[in-house]
Amino acid sequence: MFGITGHTRVYIRTGATDGRLGFEGLKALTVNVIREDPMCGHLMVFCNAARNRIKLLWWDGAGFYVATKRMRRGGFDFPKDPGAVAKMSLQQLEILLKGVELIRRPPNR
Repeated sequence: MFGITGHTRVYIRTGATDGRLGFEGLKALTVNVIREDPMCGHLMVFCNAARNRIKLLWWDGAGFYVATKRMRRGGFDFPKDPGAVAKMSLQQLEILLKGVELIRRPPNR
């Protein structure tokens, strides 16, 4: 239905994004920070400073979708590096959106 396939790439803008941004603001961040064409058909992912709300921007060939997910409790394990760009798989995005926290433990010595 939505056309998101295993070939769809996922780009995330790490750090905080103003949660008030809509289509135009997220498109501008896609061009200026992520350095991708917002109409490329890939998912662009943004998170607010409280890390309890994620926005997705996606072009389906005819128009843009903006989807928002807000956690009722807790937050997303979202990368904190301000203003950087990262890639993830659709499977990793699914885990992130479920609110699973990734535990990073130092190696045993």
